[in-house]
Amino acid sequence: MFKLFILLFTLTTLLFSANPKPYATLGNKIYDNANNIKKLTTIGDYYLSVDNINSYLLKVNAAKQLGFALDANSPIKARKKYLQTLRKLSKENDYYVRMARTSLENSIQNGDSLLFSKIINSGLIDTKVNKKRILDYYFAHANDINTSGVIQSYLDENAAIKRKHDAMRHKRLSKKMREEQKIKRLRALDKAHQTALENRLDRAVQKRKREIRKEQKEELLKSL
Repeated sequence: MFKLFILLFTLTTLLFSANPKPYATLGNKIYDNANNIKKLTTIGDYYLSVDNINSYLLKVNAAKQLGFALDANSPIKARKKYLQTLRKLSKENDYYVRMARTSLENSIQNGDSLLFSKIINSGLIDTKVNKKRILDYYFAHANDINTSGVIQSYLDENAAIKRKHDAMRHKRLSKKMREEQKIKRLRALDKAHQTALENRLDRAVQKRKREIRKEQKEELLKSL
């Protein structure tokens, strides 16, 4: 029980402490990926590797402490030892990444949705590169797959894109409708002006006709 407590404590220290600065380019890849590799212990396919994974994580934690102990005054021998340790751990890190990729392939080929869901959410899979494959699998197995995590983020992203598209379409339609209504108003106004002009002209013609008839009547009376 005490050993289990020590293991959990050291792994917690590993996951939440900052990374050493010496050889950070190599070290960060290892340290930042440690928590993702730890997730493999919760995946059924890796039950035979749990001890190896925990052992690896302890070595990563030990390397991290070694890295923190280094400074500008540290002897070359200590720095070289730390670099060699990182190189060895880098190979193990790459091994677990390859295992995750293999598990992804197996889960797709075997239709193992539980493994598929866990492995794509492990952080060990490049989900951007595999986005199409992930979505293709989801749509083919939508009834038996947990969408939480990566898949849900894609669905939310697509929903957001659709909402944006719909909003833009609505905006375009609204603009078109406003323009059409404006044209209708202008046409109605033009028609009203035309009708008013025609009415004025008609009234003027009728008035002139009455005046002419009146003049003709007056001339006729004078001639009698």
